[in-house]
Amino acid sequence: MQETVVRVICAIGQSGQLGLHGQLPWEGNSNPEYVADVARFFDITRGHVLMAGPKTIGAVPEFARRDRTLVVLRSHMDPEATLKQYAGRVVFIGGGPPVWDVYAKYVSHWDVTRLPYDGPADRWFNPKWLTAGNQPG
Repeated sequence: MQETVVRVICAIGQSGQLGLHGQLPWEGNSNPEYVADVARFFDITRGHVLMAGPKTIGAVPEFARRDRTLVVLRSHMDPEATLKQYAGRVVFIGGGPPVWDVYAKYVSHWDVTRLPYDGPADRWFNPKWLTAGNQPG
């Protein structure tokens, strides 16, 4: 059986900011670097599986729902069993800290873009996620 390829693509602020009040801290910013980052996300995930919590999946715009498989993750779901359902596919894990705390050990590639945002946040990128899959046991 083919292996599931698990990846993350995300953007962070200059100090590792990820979220503020349940959304991206730079949500709605129309400066070119932010617009390009969103376009890049939808381009890279096109044709693949995007797994995330209900709020993140709910925020995927209608145009993007047609060309990727969307899976809502719930806390009761077993990560290994969930990922095995998509053997041979590329799966992107979205949704931020609560989801990445669980799925980081399965991620083989982190694609992190640092944006020029340097304002407030209440969710932060945890560098430990980058090595979670390399830990023994």
